Amino acid sequence: MARPRRHDLQPGDIEGLEYFDMLAPLLARLRDIGTRRDRAGNRQLFYDQYISLLLLYFFSPTITSLRALQQASTLEAVQRRLGIRATSLGSFSEAARLFDAQALHQILQELAGKAAPIIDGPDAKQLLHLTAVDGSIFRAFPRMAWALWKDVEHRGIKLHLHFDVFRGIPVDAAITVASGSETDRLRAMLQPGRLYVVDRGYLDHELYREILEAGSSFIGRIKDNGAYTVESECPLSAADRTAGIVSDQRLKRLGTSHHKNELKGHPLRLVKVQRTNDEGALETWWLLTNKHDLPAELVALGYRYRWTVELFFRWLKCVLGCKQLLTTSENGVTLQVYTALIASLLIVLWTGRKPTKRTWEMLQFYFQGWASLGELEAHLEKQKLIALKAREQSSPPDPI
Repeated sequence: MARPRRHDLQPGDIEGLEYFDMLAPLLARLRDIGTRRDRAGNRQLFYDQYISLLLLYFFSPTITSLRALQQASTLEAVQRRLGIRATSLGSFSEAARLFDAQALHQILQELAGKAAPIIDGPDAKQLLHLTAVDGSIFRAFPRMAWALWKDVEHRGIKLHLHFDVFRGIPVDAAITVASGSETDRLRAMLQPGRLYVVDRGYLDHELYREILEAGSSFIGRIKDNGAYTVESECPLSAADRTAGIVSDQRLKRLGTSHHKNELKGHPLRLVKVQRTNDEGALETWWLLTNKHDLPAELVALGYRYRWTVELFFRWLKCVLGCKQLLTTSENGVTLQVYTALIASLLIVLWTGRKPTKRTWEMLQFYFQGWASLGELEAHLEKQKLIALKAREQSSPPDPI
């Protein structure tokens, strides 16, 4: 749903800009980027100021468009707190193309490194660094020729996201056109020490091998008609059967003898899980993994946690408002999406919990002047206490 139209901003519509003071040191490194051509010293909008204004867009319900952002730059309180001058729409348009988005990507990854686990039970320790990988499409404007999708009538971009399940945060992201290959992007973004969980769209024997060679592991769903050769059957525990496990097999080979054996030398395991789908019918998940030390029930649980990235996409689009693009350039869109991810990260760092609509609303109340700084801090402290109690539980909650 699009944000509602608003009348002209008034000074009282934006309050609580003390919030941005804590971001100044983090964004300061961006100040000189994109200023090489500014030899006369007449630049009005710097990189760090642009990102601060984008964050204001995500946290203030009174700012619903690029024009509203431009108008916000004319308000005395905004100018004083962010250290900016009144900025024209032309400067905003130039900034979206001039400021290198990769510098913001580095800040995103640095912030992600500061987040602590929000789920810390024994199962989370065995599924350490569980990372859900998926892509989501955002519809683009018809004039965005670089974002050609299905045909000349459709434009779209794709967010490729790596989501740390037990910290509840995005740890890496990339933007491509909507037709961009998710498997190729995962190859380019591989990191060591991860346990990647992927859906059937990532079925690629060579990709699985590259994950292992990168020093990571995987749990991936494969099609239930694939060919394989069984080496041995593993006994199922009572907990496995309760979790719906119907078989746990060590594989001698994945695929037929006619296929190139990309995973030769990497012992694999196939866990089959029977469950009832949303239509009430029984279905069987075929889950392939190289993790032989995990109980079969945890292999199934690890795959079920893949849905956390889908929930995060919903939060990003429907609650945070990232569904509406503010610019038409590829770099500008990337800047907007990275800033939205940083906004989500900040909420986790403040509260120790995944972003919720209630916390986001409290931040909005604060920016509108309806909530005091003390009331905001009290809310965040309450969320931290809730998160602490959740960590003391013996096992992580069911993600579905």
